[in-house]
Amino acid sequence: MDKRKLTASIIMAGALILLLVITLWPQEEEPATGFTAHKVIAHAMGGINNHTYTNTLDAFVANYEQGTRVFETDLLLTTDDKLVARHEWTGNMSRLLGQLDVLPTARQGAVLSHKEVMDSPILTLYSPLDIDKIMELMAAYPDTYIVTDTKELDPQLVTRQFEHIVEAAKRKDPALLLRIVPQIYSRDMLDVVNKVYEFPETIFTLYQSHDTDEQVIAFARETGVDITMPVTRATKSFVHKLQQAGARVYVHTVNGEDEITKLSRMGVDGFYTDFASEEDLGRMRGVR
Repeated sequence: MDKRKLTASIIMAGALILLLVITLWPQEEEPATGFTAHKVIAHAMGGINNHTYTNTLDAFVANYEQGTRVFETDLLLTTDDKLVARHEWTGNMSRLLGQLDVLPTARQGAVLSHKEVMDSPILTLYSPLDIDKIMELMAAYPDTYIVTDTKELDPQLVTRQFEHIVEAAKRKDPALLLRIVPQIYSRDMLDVVNKVYEFPETIFTLYQSHDTDEQVIAFARETGVDITMPVTRATKSFVHKLQQAGARVYVHTVNGEDEITKLSRMGVDGFYTDFASEEDLGRMRGVR
């Protein structure tokens, strides 16, 4: 073999070895960005001063200042067809929100009007929110995301709720729609929401679902939705299979460090929580 052929053979062999090294060498994962970069979803805008379910402006700001960027908010329709941030229309919720002295007795367990909600301070200190004020917060805090908890299953009510959400976002800034994550309660609800607007991310919550693990896994694979589930349903096998199907997996609602660490070691991607912040998770040993 002459020198030119030998040199060419050596170059080709070197190139082949380099190609194999590049192909087989473990690649570092690209860091997550946007919504998927965050592990914490603040439940009902997050807790404030040991209070939960407030869904208030003050809770949003307090938890933002602790490093949280994703906020779940409860959204209900009022008697006059407005969308407000409230978990439920019950006397017990009026009590938890410190409104027994604010609302007349007959109104404490009733569906309220928009004015009644917005004129009723929560725990005497905190400011209630409607969908327009939530959009104002999203515009003022451009690195935040909202996960909706709209409760309703009736397709007509679901449609109306998401029409309100989309219309409010478009009034403020249509780009806000890219930072809204609908939470759905059944597989059928995805189509209902998508007919109003196809959001970039969707979370399927299993707390009302009777679907089998296999049905949920197949749905995640087919649609690209993420999944959240009660702690009691989370198993290492189910979490792993959902992730293989392409879903991020969340659990709700967890606050204790031991439980968060255990679930993280199981492979869970994120947590709905009242009191743990992104900063807290960063300090917890064993949270990946």
